[in-house]
Amino acid sequence: MKPVIFTGAAVALVTPFNADGSVNYDEFGKLIDFQIENGTDALVIAGTTGESSTLSEEEHVDVIRYAIERANHRVPVIAGTGSNSTATAVMLSQEAEKLGADALLLVTPYYNKTTQNGLYVHYSTIAKSVSLPIILYNVPSRTGMTIEVETAARLAELDNIAAMKDAVGNISYTAKLIERCGDKLTVYSGNDDQIVPMMSLGAKGVISVLSNVLPRETHDMCAAALAGDFKTAAELQLKYLKLVNALFIETNPIPVKEAVNRMGFNAGECRLPLYHMAENTAAVLDAELRKHGLVK
Repeated sequence: MKPVIFTGAAVALVTPFNADGSVNYDEFGKLIDFQIENGTDALVIAGTTGESSTLSEEEHVDVIRYAIERANHRVPVIAGTGSNSTATAVMLSQEAEKLGADALLLVTPYYNKTTQNGLYVHYSTIAKSVSLPIILYNVPSRTGMTIEVETAARLAELDNIAAMKDAVGNISYTAKLIERCGDKLTVYSGNDDQIVPMMSLGAKGVISVLSNVLPRETHDMCAAALAGDFKTAAELQLKYLKLVNALFIETNPIPVKEAVNRMGFNAGECRLPLYHMAENTAAVLDAELRKHGLVK
């Protein structure tokens, strides 16, 4: 059985920006400390929620470096190093390994829309270039393609392909994936509205947007499920379901960054082409934040 990178709730952390668009490292440090102090089980840096697609390569490496240093081994740091260019993904993955990342999160190549054989070669090429454990990131709604179950099973035979962030949104896919791959591939939910259903099938936790605003509660939901207390876990899943929906009322990470700002952090705006929330959707988000005491 392969080592499990983490169990519970890993936060897909936002990247805060200054007014001039540069990375706000002072606030990034506060966000990292807030997460760790409130029970987050791992940090995912420079993923979709961290706006990796608009970070320069230099910024991408720098935010990973900063997070590793700030976390200082308190929790695992998982570096988002995927790209639609295999060569770029190899370079970023090797840099993250040199910096001391605990694992890598690799999104499927977007826009190119390669074949399943191309996916296998893409991921195996990256895997052979590093020794770190790798989490495949399957999010067809963002990338335009899916890692088919049989392709995942092939990849799971490689020593350091350790897990998948399953954001397919289809519980039947999850069931087939876990049945086919068994303990060769740890599965994490990639959707906050499906944490408990997926964990009931054997997923080990979530890589979460919700954790940006409710780290302790998301951790507790996963901890209950891991302990087999699905009644408590389900109660928490349903309690926060409307908040989860509000955090995705516009394209992620637009709402969650707005939420973090309303909670008192200075996360700044998303980088264009992502734009600040419309007035009507912001009102829905604000109502849910108030309901849970996150803003006054």
